[in-house]
Amino acid sequence: MTPPARIPFPVVDEVSRHCLQEEEPETVHIEVHLPGRLDQARLRKAFLEALHRHPRILMREARGSWYRRRYEWELTAEPDVEVVSFPEPGPNALRDARTRALVEAPPLSLSPPIRLEVVEGAGPAEGSEATDRVGLHPPARGRGELRDKPPLARTRNTTVLFLTINHTALDGPACLRILATAAEIYGGKDNSPAPAPTRAPEPPAPPEDTPSNWTRPARVAPGTPEDSPGNGLLVTELPLPHRPKGSPYTVNDQLMITTALTIAHWNREHGETPRPLRITMPVDDRPRDMTMPIGNGTRLVEVPFAPSELAQAPKDMPDLLRRTARRTRALKSLSRPQLGHGAGLLTAPVTPVTWRAALTRGLRRAAAPWTSTTLLSNIGRVPYPLDFGEEAGRAHAVWFSAPARMPRGLTVTTASTAGRLHLALRWSRALLGHGDGAHLRDLFEHYLHTTEVAP
Repeated sequence: MTPPARIPFPVVDEVSRHCLQEEEPETVHIEVHLPGRLDQARLRKAFLEALHRHPRILMREARGSWYRRRYEWELTAEPDVEVVSFPEPGPNALRDARTRALVEAPPLSLSPPIRLEVVEGAGPAEGSEATDRVGLHPPARGRGELRDKPPLARTRNTTVLFLTINHTALDGPACLRILATAAEIYGGKDNSPAPAPTRAPEPPAPPEDTPSNWTRPARVAPGTPEDSPGNGLLVTELPLPHRPKGSPYTVNDQLMITTALTIAHWNREHGETPRPLRITMPVDDRPRDMTMPIGNGTRLVEVPFAPSELAQAPKDMPDLLRRTARRTRALKSLSRPQLGHGAGLLTAPVTPVTWRAALTRGLRRAAAPWTSTTLLSNIGRVPYPLDFGEEAGRAHAVWFSAPARMPRGLTVTTASTAGRLHLALRWSRALLGHGDGAHLRDLFEHYLHTTEVAP
């Protein structure tokens, strides 16, 4: 019998594997709301076929001795476990599935390191789950309230798909590609990605006077931490911010400024001395079609902001938008390894992997004060229709959330579907509490509105 093929861990996977913590699992959660119901046997068959069409996802961590030089993925012909499950419907099913997505990572020892939970009859996506510990809050009212908001799953004839991913192995965009393939197989509808928006090339911008990366950035000020370990989560739906036609900036730039202003405001409220902010931004250059490489495929860049740019009421929002756009374009155009050149040296297989793990954890602790303030992961417009056919329908809301371990302690993830912005705030309970998340959501909604500059 031919032994399974093996693939050495890429740099991103190895660094993540070195730094795993049981208290705060490295999970990515994807939550997809459909207006109708799915047939259980048919969905299981479609998802299994999708896994086979993207065989790189059928992997588990290979066993090895303590003195091995690398971790390795072992590719399997079939899943080791049943990936799709249907929890018992009930009033708390949505909340419980969301909780599991934060506290239970699919094991790396079983192929594939993902799971799909199908919650049937979930009811409204917002409002009724307002008291959930890791659930949704009702939208804030007043300025910036959800204008012209369509009803979200107002009947019980709905389905919510929860994809939980072990982030050591995979990222959200890769698993969304798997789900789009499953939707196409299940519903027989074309789920090809929409073409990416094109922008006219612009001349390189002159260098800006931005805070040095050697400057210690601001941290998110502690709120009301909770006693239990792990992450908290809040998801909500907002209108997409208005952007005049032909603007030199993108919605991503508006979200970047919104995130920076939100944290600056939060820190002022908590008496923190103003410091430069650095916001980590994942950049994903992979194609979205069937050729998309499956794994952790994003590279990380850091967008800096000086304290003077984040005053309580920026005097010239159009100028801040233009400067941020130049900054993000310049960073996206840089050619660099996913985690920088240092990570490549740190993971070179010249010593036993257990020795490198201890060194990596030590360096991570030492570098904690220089870690970026937060992470903003903007998926952008969800590129696939996620259409499961006539009975189940097309996705009308898709949320993602990224891990929020200390020292950052807060991540912001956004995506847009059906002309709406879907925001997820995820935080470490060692830093913030549930009420803190609600206040940050309100601040984000307010500052997103301020970026809507009139032409």
